[in-house]
Amino acid sequence: MVELRRGNDSAAGVTKSAHNGVGPFFAWQYAYPLAKFGKVRMIRMVCLVLLLVGAPLWARDEVPLRIGLTPVFLDHQTSFLEEWRAYLEGKLHRPVVFAQRSSYRGVVELMLQGELDFAWLCGYPYVRNRNDMTLLAAPVYQGESLYRSYLIVPATDITTRSLVDLRGRIFAYSDPDSNSGYLVTQHRLLESQAGTQGFFRRTFFTWSHRKVVEAVAANVADGGAVDGYVWDTLAQLHPELTARTRVVERSASFGFPPMVARQSVSTADMAAMREVLLEMNGDEQGRALLARLNLEGFQTVEPELYRGIETMMARVLDGRRAAQP
Repeated sequence: MVELRRGNDSAAGVTKSAHNGVGPFFAWQYAYPLAKFGKVRMIRMVCLVLLLVGAPLWARDEVPLRIGLTPVFLDHQTSFLEEWRAYLEGKLHRPVVFAQRSSYRGVVELMLQGELDFAWLCGYPYVRNRNDMTLLAAPVYQGESLYRSYLIVPATDITTRSLVDLRGRIFAYSDPDSNSGYLVTQHRLLESQAGTQGFFRRTFFTWSHRKVVEAVAANVADGGAVDGYVWDTLAQLHPELTARTRVVERSASFGFPPMVARQSVSTADMAAMREVLLEMNGDEQGRALLARLNLEGFQTVEPELYRGIETMMARVLDGRRAAQP
């Protein structure tokens, strides 16, 4: 073993055991650079070599792929994202950076500014900005890339039977750019002729589907609109939480929140990311990550899958214009 000791920059920097173990020729090889360049410079050179050898080639040569997300509902969100990031990097041979924002609008703004390459978005902001985004893939949940919006109330409320029964009450939305957590309810109010203005006594945004469930469970809100996939998954992970709520209505099915790409992302990057997503259920590590999200995989989808959201969006906008003086 060679041991670099403190002392003069000379052959004395090599221990006796090094001389005895490797012979005078090798001892001279280690000692000569130290004598010529000095210990500090030699240590710097060794560290540089170790960094170059140990770091993946892509870490030195490639710009990171940037993926936008809103908060995940998982308990151990940070550890999950770190494992997913490492998985994607291993498959893409590129560094990956997750950029989390508290709202869909925050993610969309980053995308439109060219600061993101990909994003996992709700179908509503995708429809609103689809001229600037390309559909990459959509998750598969219960065999389909579909999900529903749930109207929930506290479990102690045994009288509410529909949305109209919540007139004059306090209502929780998840995000103003959420389909299941906002748009569906706005559309239902128009359908029922109740109107979107002044129906509830007060409304607020929780900025997370999980927090809608928590607000209703704690009786902070008398009702709430939540992603049915999130509620169903929480029912598996935390039945004690969802048991304190009751599902009153389930909407029609809509296209599952997709993974999208910025329009200007290169064809090669887009194809590589799509391939990795589509093949996640083909290896053990990918399946384990999907299982933590209660998903079965990803699949390619067409824009027509989000036609229902587009129709509701147009109807709500028309209703708001008609309500203006």
